[in-house]
Amino acid sequence: MSPTLRSLLFATAAAWALPVSTTLAANSLLNVSYDVSRDFYKDYNPIFQKHWKAKSGETLELKQSHAGSSKQVRAVADGLEADVVTMNQASDVDYLAEKGLVAKDYAKKFPTNASPYTSTMVFIVRKGNPKALRDWSDLTQTGVQVILPHPKNTGNGRYSYLAAWGYALKQPGGNDKTAQEFVGKLLKNAPLFAAGGRDATTTFMQRRLGDVLVTFESEAELIAKEFGKGDFEVVYPSLSVLAEFPVAVVEKVVDKKNSRTQAKAYLDYLWSKEGQEVAAQNYLRPRDAELLKKYGAQFPTIKTFTVDDVFGGWSKAVPTHFKDGGSFDQIYQSK
Repeated sequence: MSPTLRSLLFATAAAWALPVSTTLAANSLLNVSYDVSRDFYKDYNPIFQKHWKAKSGETLELKQSHAGSSKQVRAVADGLEADVVTMNQASDVDYLAEKGLVAKDYAKKFPTNASPYTSTMVFIVRKGNPKALRDWSDLTQTGVQVILPHPKNTGNGRYSYLAAWGYALKQPGGNDKTAQEFVGKLLKNAPLFAAGGRDATTTFMQRRLGDVLVTFESEAELIAKEFGKGDFEVVYPSLSVLAEFPVAVVEKVVDKKNSRTQAKAYLDYLWSKEGQEVAAQNYLRPRDAELLKKYGAQFPTIKTFTVDDVFGGWSKAVPTHFKDGGSFDQIYQSK
C-alpha cells in the first residue's frame, strides 16, 4: 500500500471516530412541562419555529412532555433528557438545581425571576353558582365538594393549598394554627385528589364530580374552548396567591446534545412580544405591561400575595407543608 493511500485511509477512519454530538448541533428540543401548559406550548412552538428558521436557517423540531410538575422533574432527574424545563413552581426547578442538572442561579438567567408570565388560583363553579361559592371560607361549608389536584406532588394543588392557607392567615386573629384548621376543613370537602390540573378539570367537567374546581385562572378559558362557556362560571376570591412559572435550561443535556444555543433562544423568546401575546391569548398574565393593558378585560383585578411574602419562599414552604410529616400529612392523617 502506498504511503499516500495509507494516510488517506487513516484520516478517513479518524474522521469516522469523532463523536457526532460534538460536531453537530441538535435539530430538536424536548420541553418537559407541567400538566396544563400543553395548550400554551401548542400555540407557542410554531411561532418560535418560524422565528428560529428565519433567524438561523435551521428547521428545529420541538417535542413536548406534560404531566404533574413534581412528577416531571423527578423524570428529568431520573434521566429524561429534557433540553429545557418549564414548570409551575420554583421548588421543582430548585430540585433540579440541587441535582446539578440546572444552574443554581437559574432565576437570574432570564428576566422577571425566570417566570415569563403569571397566573392565580380561581374557582370554577356550576352555571348559576348554585352553592353561592364566593370565597375560600365558602369551600369549607358542609355539603360542598371541592375538586383539586394532589397538593403533595402537583404545582396546581400546592398553589391551591397555599392560597387557602394564606387567606386564613390574613383573617382577624389568623395564625398557623387557625390556618391549618381552616385548610383541614377545606380538604375534608375534597372527595379525591386528581393526578394533575388537567385530570382535575376532566373530573369536574366530564365526570361531573364536585361543586367547585380550584385551578389556575388560565385553565378557565381552556375549559371554555373544550366544553363551552354555558356550563360553568369563574369566581375570583377576595385574595389568592400569585402563581409564577419558572423556566430553565437543563445544563447537562444541552452540553451533551450541543443544543444550548437553541434551548436558550427557545426560552428567551417567551419574553418577546410574540411570546407574550401567545401567553395573553392563553389567559396567562403577560409580563409585558402594554400587552397586560391590551388584554386587561380578561384579567380582572384580584388581590394576591406571593409565596415569598407569606411563606418565606418555596424552600421553606415545601418542607413545612408538603414533605413527609408536614402540615398536609398532619391534616390528611386526621381527615
